[in-house]
Amino acid sequence: MKRLLPIIILAAFCTMTNQLAAQDTHAYYMRIARIVVDSVQLENYRSALREGITTAVRTEPGVISLSAVYDKSQPTHVTVFEVYADEDAYKTHIQTAHFLKYKATVQKMVKSLELTDVAPITLAAK
Repeated sequence: MKRLLPIIILAAFCTMTNQLAAQDTHAYYMRIARIVVDSVQLENYRSALREGITTAVRTEPGVISLSAVYDKSQPTHVTVFEVYADEDAYKTHIQTAHFLKYKATVQKMVKSLELTDVAPITLAAK
């Protein structure tokens, strides 16, 4: 069930994203980041993540959607769902000043990071 949780959350996330329903999803570059954060640094991590996500969505045209959630039973386990217009948009994103600031800020807060490229089967939004 734990392995299915990110997929269930992704499905729920996609239903909340109106922009996804109106576009051809085959061109998207999508990733799931599973992060384990040092419990002592959790609030600092959440603050840095919020800032990085809101800046990216607000300023980068190629960032379609970024959403972060945490496991209620293990608050240090964070999952980020990333949707970019294409792979080039992702490559641009990871070179921005705000992303590099996020990475430098959280470097010692993150205990583990697992990145998984995913592809949509279907995305629907209301």
